[in-house]
Amino acid sequence: MGENSKKIAVLVPCYNEGLTIASVIRDFKNVIPEADIYVYDNNSSDDTYEIAKREGAIVRREYKQGKGNVVRSMFRDIDADCYIMVDGDDTYPAKDAYEVAKLILDGRADMSIGDRLSSTYFTENKRPFHNTGNKLVRTLINRIFKSDIKDIMTGCRAFNKRFVKSFPVLSKGFEIETEMSIHALDKGFLIKEVPIAYRDRPDGSESKLNTFSDGYKVLKTILKLYKDYKPLSFFGRISAVLFLVGLLLFIPVLLEYFKTGLVMRFPTLIVSMGIITSSLVMLACALILDTAKKYVNQFYEISLNILSEKEKNDER
Repeated sequence: MGENSKKIAVLVPCYNEGLTIASVIRDFKNVIPEADIYVYDNNSSDDTYEIAKREGAIVRREYKQGKGNVVRSMFRDIDADCYIMVDGDDTYPAKDAYEVAKLILDGRADMSIGDRLSSTYFTENKRPFHNTGNKLVRTLINRIFKSDIKDIMTGCRAFNKRFVKSFPVLSKGFEIETEMSIHALDKGFLIKEVPIAYRDRPDGSESKLNTFSDGYKVLKTILKLYKDYKPLSFFGRISAVLFLVGLLLFIPVLLEYFKTGLVMRFPTLIVSMGIITSSLVMLACALILDTAKKYVNQFYEISLNILSEKEKNDER
């Protein structure tokens, strides 16, 4: 199947983007006229829905609030060969988004990422705490998952059908980008990045992100997914800390016993043994969960194989 014969869907989650949505739709119509443009309105209180409809986009409503909920509905509802996802705030040029999508169309990636942070993000974005948050999230994920993704939380991405139809959306809000990145890393999907231009929102357009509350949700998501995807590492580290604390409490009691032949601090002995026992239980749980995770990965790979066979049959 050639690039020109592949079905392209542009996905635009929107919440109160009446000021910019027309520009986004026109931009994509000019750059990728063959693409279907889907705008999912997430309970906007302005005229986003009406403007998107007037501009000729396929407009639908998602009544569950939160970007994660919108993405879940998009991935379930829309059938395409290449999916381009951008925000409705006109911060990502359509020509750059198409460059990101070419990696999917050429079969060179399962998920391609529009990398803002290597381009104009830090000069265009006027919210310094957002810049710091992006760097923090990137550092955490790359260290935990031993990767080198340059932009974890970008809103400009492209996916193939296999990724979209096998991705279990669990997040409800803006932490969805972090979840996508971690899922792709854990499941061995081919990830590529393309530096793209980023332009700040135009005057009058307000960000829906709250630096601290949404930042907290993202960090909580990273911790949760770290626990779910790498249980041996997560619980193993906790076990090691507990064992070290218990050992530090136990050693003075043991040395005192060697000197006097008596145990003078029974409370300390009991506490240290309790902590050491807890560390061993934690280690046992880590090993059990790691084994369970491997079985989950095996079943996931089988489901991907089934999906691949279905795609091949659809192409015939």
